[in-house]
Amino acid sequence: MAPTPSDNTPAWPLWLRLLRVPGLGPARIKRVYLAMQMDGAVEAGALAQGPHALQNNPLLGLRYGLSAAQCHAFGDHSPEWQHTLDQTQRWLAQGETRFIVTLGEPDYPPQLMDISDPPTLLFGEGCRGLLTAPPALAIVGSRNPSAQGLRNANRFAATAAESGLTVVSGMALGIDGAAHAGALSVAAQTGPNTMAVLGTGIDVVYPRQHQQLAGDIAQQGLLLSEFVLGAGPQRMHFPRRNRLIAGLALGTLIVEAAPASGSLITAQMAVDMGREVFAIPGSIHVTQSKGCHLLIKQGAKLVESVADILDDLPPLPPRPNRTSRPNGTAEAADDVLHPGLCQHMGFDPLSLDDLLSRTQWDVASLQVALFELELAGRVARMPGGLFQQLA
Repeated sequence: MAPTPSDNTPAWPLWLRLLRVPGLGPARIKRVYLAMQMDGAVEAGALAQGPHALQNNPLLGLRYGLSAAQCHAFGDHSPEWQHTLDQTQRWLAQGETRFIVTLGEPDYPPQLMDISDPPTLLFGEGCRGLLTAPPALAIVGSRNPSAQGLRNANRFAATAAESGLTVVSGMALGIDGAAHAGALSVAAQTGPNTMAVLGTGIDVVYPRQHQQLAGDIAQQGLLLSEFVLGAGPQRMHFPRRNRLIAGLALGTLIVEAAPASGSLITAQMAVDMGREVFAIPGSIHVTQSKGCHLLIKQGAKLVESVADILDDLPPLPPRPNRTSRPNGTAEAADDVLHPGLCQHMGFDPLSLDDLLSRTQWDVASLQVALFELELAGRVARMPGGLFQQLA
């Protein structure tokens, strides 16, 4: 009899073994187990029983299109398999926030089932709750961004996190790293708020320059990978990583990208999944802007602020703001630079009414803060009663 979800036997070793079967990949595994679920071989809502069912009754594999050789391979007890199993168990035991989630488990990200080849299992380290809530926004872009692009990624990510979104990116150099850092900068107020999807095994930090960033994300967010432990940064891994970045999010924001870049591939994946795509415009003379302009021509939404993104997303549950007054008004100006206000402003001219709408501050507090930012040289008062943050 196959173990049931009430058993204490973990499901992940059997799913991991299934991935080692020649000729099987995530797409086919999804088809087999959805078929088993519909056929009653696996109870509805308990898809993780599937590998147990196959192990106990190899004929089921033949019934669902696996060859005899594949069914035999599923019974692999080789020294190589034992090494993989032992290595994985040691990794799990070395950290309380480490876990493996498999297809059919209650907190497997449901939006990933929209993908034709969802990951059979995911290695995670950090806040497991981010897998299912709150909703996510992917922020990606160039590995060689402009200084303005880095600022945009950082500020958009911080404001998105404050607005109730989880920021998803790929922990690459450039825009990805700036997005994670922006989200982490407000984690003290929002709680865990960023997911890094890796193109390596979860125990391999790539690029090496992001060792500290990876540690911070594990503490205040979530590291996630579908690749086995020890897997290095292979070229084929990054398109697979990108499909998860797009799949985990309600929408994807491209900050800067060249015309032929992985970020545009991520954007196309998001389109194919029926997700929203957003792009920040830039100078026509900057190569990093050309990919965003191309996306806008193809129908991506041009955005100048996080408010433009939120307009196209379902209403979000508010994050608890641990530093706000109970009535939701802004704190007095303890910090003369008012980082919260600067994050709401972005770098485009805004009217006082626009800022009141974005910040939900009272008029007096907002005017005082703007005046102090003017004195500090951080904000300029423009013709027509507009205010603009200075880079």
